[in-house]
Amino acid sequence: MYCSQSLSPRGQTSAACATVAGGVGAGTDALPGSTGDDRPADYMSPCLAHRPESVGLARRLTRSVLRDWRIDESAATSVLLVVSELVTNAVQYARPPLYLHLSREAAGPQVLIGITDGGRAARTGDWAASCAAEEHGRGMSIIDALATCYGSRSHGLGLTTHWARLPAPDAVPAPSPSDGV
Repeated sequence: MYCSQSLSPRGQTSAACATVAGGVGAGTDALPGSTGDDRPADYMSPCLAHRPESVGLARRLTRSVLRDWRIDESAATSVLLVVSELVTNAVQYARPPLYLHLSREAAGPQVLIGITDGGRAARTGDWAASCAAEEHGRGMSIIDALATCYGSRSHGLGLTTHWARLPAPDAVPAPSPSDGV
């Protein structure tokens, strides 16, 4: 279930999701874990251009961060898909600016994705308007299927962060020759 401040992982109230809603925002302290704890450093992109090409750039930036964090390939694929959907929605339905936030949470382990934009646009972007109707409407169902919880949070200055939390186990290291395999 996607909602503004109250959050639900697949329809159930969750204190962990409510904590995320309070912590995701804009700026360098946007995501939980950016205050010097023992988790890997959070990532925040520079301002991305508010155009369709930014979807690919966001995927490349995310892929690099997930590789550094040694996230399992299957989990990385899910994270990349959700990043694509959230950035696409921001380009189509929101105003600039556009920022990508990633945070790796030790509990779980999980990855928290945040896309901060300038709030709802007065009209749909040209990209969406040029697509056939059957090319729309699946993004939130994809996020619902992959995320343990998701939501949005409005900030001052008209900014909104849409976020999702996904399970993201570490990659299993390849066996070394000394393991007898």
